[in-house]
Amino acid sequence: MSACQETTEHSGLLKFSSAVFYAGSSFLITVVNKTVLTSYRFPSYMCLGIGQMITTLVVLYAAKMSKTVKFQDFDRSILFKIFPLPLLYVGNHITGLASTKKLSLPMFTVLRKFTILMTMILEVYILRKTFPRRLVYSVVAIVLGAMVAASSDLAFDVESYTFILLNDAFTAASSVYTKKKLGTEGLGKYGVLFYNALIIVIPTLLASALTGDLHEAVTFKDWVTATFIFCFLMSCFMGFVLMYSIVLCSYYNSALTTTVVGAIKNVAVAYIGIFVGGDYLFSWTNFLGLSICMSGGLVYSYLTFNQKSSGTNAESAQELKIHIPEDSTGKYSAN
Repeated sequence: MSACQETTEHSGLLKFSSAVFYAGSSFLITVVNKTVLTSYRFPSYMCLGIGQMITTLVVLYAAKMSKTVKFQDFDRSILFKIFPLPLLYVGNHITGLASTKKLSLPMFTVLRKFTILMTMILEVYILRKTFPRRLVYSVVAIVLGAMVAASSDLAFDVESYTFILLNDAFTAASSVYTKKKLGTEGLGKYGVLFYNALIIVIPTLLASALTGDLHEAVTFKDWVTATFIFCFLMSCFMGFVLMYSIVLCSYYNSALTTTVVGAIKNVAVAYIGIFVGGDYLFSWTNFLGLSICMSGGLVYSYLTFNQKSSGTNAESAQELKIHIPEDSTGKYSAN
């Protein structure tokens, strides 16, 4: 979709509302997943992800059957239209749940800041976008703040940091390609969600069974506890809500704006996590880096949304040029 179309078709209220919806959903699922995986010590983040995929399929299929939503019926063309989103989705889902389980809440949100840098790089190479220097400098400040905070992490774990950085890469790639695929004829918002989940749920279930992950989940002792069942079901439902909110925000905004919204949400999550959760080990260096990182996130967010709302005509023309690159066949393709 071109910048021109984006401006005329989507009002500022829709853009802002979708951003707030995504921020709230992201915050809630982080807390719920943390409760299931850490507080109750549920052994299988993969099975939790499977539950979220199944919930997505059930909700969207029921909505399609009741004529509430519309998207293309399955055929062979779906696989070509949606690739590589399913691979990115499952990578993002699994590494995200794994990193939530293994990292303290504040460090999780700090290291997630690298997603902004990765998204910016991917938009440059995939969507052929350019960015003002002020935005680039604010991204550098965010990354430096994250590095300062992570350098004094008293609970440093190589496996945990590997998972979170992989999650950053998958999230960035998923955001950029979601924006591209939303313009694909026949898919739309709901088709992207439904066929992502449909294509990957069975392979993920088989992988869980082969690794013994499914057995650990089935034999988990707290299945008889009402509060755990409630939290598990809430996590499954919020998984669907989160994915829908990401697609909705990407539809009304850009991939980079969606990432920025995540940074705004992280401001609240990180500081609340210092006092809630009990797994944050305090140090002044860590807190300073956290504060620098969050301040950079706020500046970055301000510059981004200010540019969106009050950009000059020259900036609008530049965005139009960026969003409609010419492909190798000489035809113009919408991003």
